[in-house]
Amino acid sequence: MSTKVNTEAPVPGMVPPLNRFVQIPGLKWLLLLVPLVYTAILLYYSMASVLKLSVYDDKGFTMQYLQQVFTEPLYLKVLWNTLKTSFIVMLVTLVISYPIAYLLVVMESERWKKVVLSLVMITLWISLLVRTFTWTVILQDQGIINKLLLSTGLISEPMKLMYNTTGVVIGMTHILIPYMVLSLYSVMEGIDRRLVQAAQGMGARPWKAFAQIFLPLSLPGVMSGSLIVFVLGIGYFVTPALLGGQGNMMISKLIQENIQMTLNWSMASAISVVLLVTTLILLGLAAWVARLSPLLKGEK
Repeated sequence: MSTKVNTEAPVPGMVPPLNRFVQIPGLKWLLLLVPLVYTAILLYYSMASVLKLSVYDDKGFTMQYLQQVFTEPLYLKVLWNTLKTSFIVMLVTLVISYPIAYLLVVMESERWKKVVLSLVMITLWISLLVRTFTWTVILQDQGIINKLLLSTGLISEPMKLMYNTTGVVIGMTHILIPYMVLSLYSVMEGIDRRLVQAAQGMGARPWKAFAQIFLPLSLPGVMSGSLIVFVLGIGYFVTPALLGGQGNMMISKLIQENIQMTLNWSMASAISVVLLVTTLILLGLAAWVARLSPLLKGEK
């Protein structure tokens, strides 16, 4: 005679399963409502407030501030400088990060792979402000780079590496490299390298097998990494403010000056709206291009 054991009976001192906890009436809706309200207050309400400030002032509804952004040369210059600098940073970051990500994929030793990955990730563990101030010490006229070049006789006077586009690109590239490397590595790790080996076995040279097989398959990582770096770049504040100076002002610095110096919150909001719309347009274009190409969607 067999005795049926009730496995669902609670055992004294045992924590009840999570699914029973979630089955409490109304609890799952409460768990869903809390993050939604939190996100709505922090994100959507603040965005709506910025949008309202850009088209309303003490006199009521106005399009004056948005019109100034697109008509005054200063604002157009800053917007163009922001997009140009972010694009250069994206390209430089891609050129540096692609070999690093490829090295991580082909490296046989797990120990050395962890070492290289740690060297890439360690920059994320250091304060952004500290990293930027470090570059101000390195790139200044009496910094280590100019001293080294002067001592070797390659230059006769210090190069201007700060308060220009060069300094901003160097600083932002150093900060954004981990995002590009991780995006590329996550895609490259899923590529079957036997395809490259098969191409080489059929007579293709290594560089040709890489260019025609591995490189196209890694394009989704290139696309996602470039988008992340570019979008982060157009909104950066600390690094361009410290390394770029007034002559190479980016849009985040212009917003800060309108808020703290001229106290023109409506203009700052209008510039923020233009930055948001520009970002959404770029993301939309990227999604449209990716949808047209099956390869960019990761379809093999």
